[in-house]
Amino acid sequence: MLRPAVLCLLLACTVSFSNAAVVEDGGLPVMWAHATDQLGDLPVENGILNPDAWHYLHRMSLYRLIIAATDPFLGVMGPGPTESPVWGLPLQLGWLLTSGRLADPTGATTCGLQTGDTMCISPKSWWGCVNYFGSVIPFLSGAQQGFFGAGVSVQMQQPAGEDYCTTYDDCKTRFPDAIDNWDKFYQGLRAAAESPLPDNEKKDALLGLYWKAQMASTYASAACNSLQSSYSTVEVTFANSWLNSAEYVAAAHFQSNIERAVKFMTPLPGRVLQENDSPPNIADLSTEENHTLRIFSWMKNMNTLLGGRLVTTWQSAMCSVTTREKGREMLEQLLLDPGFATSTFVGIITSMGTSC
Repeated sequence: MLRPAVLCLLLACTVSFSNAAVVEDGGLPVMWAHATDQLGDLPVENGILNPDAWHYLHRMSLYRLIIAATDPFLGVMGPGPTESPVWGLPLQLGWLLTSGRLADPTGATTCGLQTGDTMCISPKSWWGCVNYFGSVIPFLSGAQQGFFGAGVSVQMQQPAGEDYCTTYDDCKTRFPDAIDNWDKFYQGLRAAAESPLPDNEKKDALLGLYWKAQMASTYASAACNSLQSSYSTVEVTFANSWLNSAEYVAAAHFQSNIERAVKFMTPLPGRVLQENDSPPNIADLSTEENHTLRIFSWMKNMNTLLGGRLVTTWQSAMCSVTTREKGREMLEQLLLDPGFATSTFVGIITSMGTSC
């Protein structure tokens, strides 16, 4: 691990070039080169791997280890080392860091602030808590399934005064659906290697397992809800619409490799939203960031207005490899093309749903 002063300097250089969201550094997740893909580089206590998931580089290392362990089973995703859907997770963590969303929102500590420990992930951060479920739980499951070697036992470090699950058994007791679905993802990777299915069908099936696990982690992160009270109503509205958007991405079996994930994450707001912000007309955010805020809000509000039917209609429409491919194309148009009419989106998915 690098010294804090060096990390602070590197992070400042990464953030200073742009006011927009920063999700990558040299084509890889932020500070990826300073994370490790060697288990032996992480702390061990009494023969048990003991990472500190509240240190940015430790948490990034969990992702680096997962990608290294699962890549040999994900050849159907495409050639090259950046096609795994897992890449979306460390890229997301990088955005959370550079946008200030991993810092202590209560102001009680300098955790995560430029004036404090820049590598600190605050247990009081709603975003850091939600991400815990999308990093620690898949890592604990991967260790249990033997992806990091035989007999690897893991217990995460527990922040003082907090009550996060820290072991496989603890998380399985408290969040069984999340653990079970990550177990099924890892088991599916091994099964796919022996499957006679065509590669396109294997790819779609693995993406289905991956997103089911991802969403199970997201649902488990409802345990973090009380932490939203430390944020502005504008940030909370964005956070909830961001969660809602995952329903569409998951149902379409989005392949969140580096290229695609960067495209969808770069327009995310590059700072925490404040009470006086009025999206989609926030002067110091880019046109793309404001557009993303508008679309996320529209998707959430429309789904609420329809009593949840926008999400369920979309999920029903994503009933085949072909419709999921069309769905991914539509999401790209909706989120990245300001000229794409929201009414067109509703009309298309309604007609798609009737064909299933």
